[in-house]
Amino acid sequence: MSTDTLHDISFWYDPISPYAYLAFERLPEALMGLSVRVRYKPVLFAALLQAHGQLGPAEIPTKRDWTYRQIGWLAQQHGVPLELPAAHPFNPLALLRLGLCTATDEAPGETNRYVTEQLFHHVWRGGHHATDPARLAALQTLLQDHMVQRQKPWAAPDSAPVKQRLRDNTDAALALGLFGVPALVVDGRVFWGHDALPMLRAYLDGDAWFHSGAWEAAARVPVGVQRNPA
Repeated sequence: MSTDTLHDISFWYDPISPYAYLAFERLPEALMGLSVRVRYKPVLFAALLQAHGQLGPAEIPTKRDWTYRQIGWLAQQHGVPLELPAAHPFNPLALLRLGLCTATDEAPGETNRYVTEQLFHHVWRGGHHATDPARLAALQTLLQDHMVQRQKPWAAPDSAPVKQRLRDNTDAALALGLFGVPALVVDGRVFWGHDALPMLRAYLDGDAWFHSGAWEAAARVPVGVQRNPA
């Protein structure tokens, strides 16, 4: 692929995910030199987990400990500021709806990069409670002012249109086969996780592996055995 090609990338995220935060912060570097349009799409991570019958990393005690250790190490390795929130996991519904208050009729399921950044920084910088009412109110004021500056309408977080935007995003994510965040989708291919950024870059650079049939072959591996859920 040419660096002149415009790549349309959907970045599916939930601000509850530290890996989504790290991927968001590192995305400009990962895409440097390419012509891209990134569409930031909030989705309720818990809804994806529920649809696939999975627990989140922070819902498994020993995996939870590892997750916080790994993201701390990754953050310092890549020079990304990161402080764990005062409590995690938490219910991100209020944050997701606040983000989608800023969506427009032209892009009803999207948040621009500034709004997405504010959601992530609210959670992963400062070490505060993400669901603190005063902090959420301050974030709402900030986002409302942003919409005034853009001369765009603001929809209330508890309004039917905002709730529907989140439901529509969840339905769209499941239709794409998404099972976690961050998920970056381009040309119908799903790249999952912070550690998929180099793989995504290779694809956008025209790596021959992606045209060798190996991508498609992975979906044809027979299932050898299936566990019965306890």
